[in-house]
Amino acid sequence: MTPTSLTLHPAFKLNGLDFSSAEEVLNFTDNLLEDGNEQEVSVAKFIEKWLDFTEEISVKTSGSTGKPKSIKLTKQQMVHSAKATGTYFKTGSGTQALLCIPADYIAGKMMVVRAMVLGWDLHVVQPSKDALVEYDNDYDFVAMVPYQVSHSLEALPKVKKLIIGGGAVSKALEEQLQQLPTEAFATYGMTETITHIAVRRLNGPARSDQYTALPDVKFTQDDRGCLVIHAPNISEMAVVTNDLVTLHSPTSFSWLGRQDNVINSGGVKIFPETIEHELETQLGLPFIIASEPDETLGERVILIFEGDGDSLPNFKEAFQQLEAYQRPKKVYRLSKFPYTETGKIKRGGVLQVLRNYKR
Repeated sequence: MTPTSLTLHPAFKLNGLDFSSAEEVLNFTDNLLEDGNEQEVSVAKFIEKWLDFTEEISVKTSGSTGKPKSIKLTKQQMVHSAKATGTYFKTGSGTQALLCIPADYIAGKMMVVRAMVLGWDLHVVQPSKDALVEYDNDYDFVAMVPYQVSHSLEALPKVKKLIIGGGAVSKALEEQLQQLPTEAFATYGMTETITHIAVRRLNGPARSDQYTALPDVKFTQDDRGCLVIHAPNISEMAVVTNDLVTLHSPTSFSWLGRQDNVINSGGVKIFPETIEHELETQLGLPFIIASEPDETLGERVILIFEGDGDSLPNFKEAFQQLEAYQRPKKVYRLSKFPYTETGKIKRGGVLQVLRNYKR
């Protein structure tokens, strides 16, 4: 295999190893393909694809808002995304970074790209829930999903800057981050935008409920009130989302919820995600807020939870903190929710299971 003309940053390291050329990197990935663990093999395969002569990379979506699909991104777009992250977070050459999320998906792949483009020293480990806890290293930059963060709170002081993606950050988790020295950020993005194009500070004096754009990214809204992303360096076309937002400026917004999840109950628009955010500290089990037809209201709010029925929270007490129109009118239990490969609840899948259950 002959390496591409894409330039590797001379400071790039993988698991502490230096490389003087792309050929040396490829020799190392050959070793990983033979002897590495599952995560290392995924990284090796991606690096070899990155260093070939093709201009595009195929990546798969998570499937949390629809069927998983494969899309193509150009390597140059991915380089632009990496540089935008480096500029925003001030993570240049020599940054010590940890890859502990799956390298099969775009978020993991982009950690590798950032390392190669920006000159990071990237430590690759298995994407376990307590990956950070298992190692004594200090890190400048780490990407994790909320589940991992919740199992790594005591070890987080080893991390200077933490980005959290792949799911909503709960109110309880956000509060747990307040006393930590780590700069923690929630990210907004998707596979089509090559991971995050906006971030929200979760703790410290700069804590905010607004997402701020990365460099060269602007926002507008369509006639539904949904976010439209203008990022010419990473997408030739504007990316029209189904995310309802309050737009504060061309570079900042607050997220309200998914347009396709909105419930119209008696003429009042209700955002399921808002109710979920209010209830998550009260209910210690997986659940979603949804709706079902109602003769009077058109739609009524319902709650669906995953559980065996042996030990249930006090739903009535939890609902008291909600406005009357937000309170679920019925509660359903399913023994098992469908999840994506990255651990997100498949909302549409839950509703399909419920419809089958009610037949």
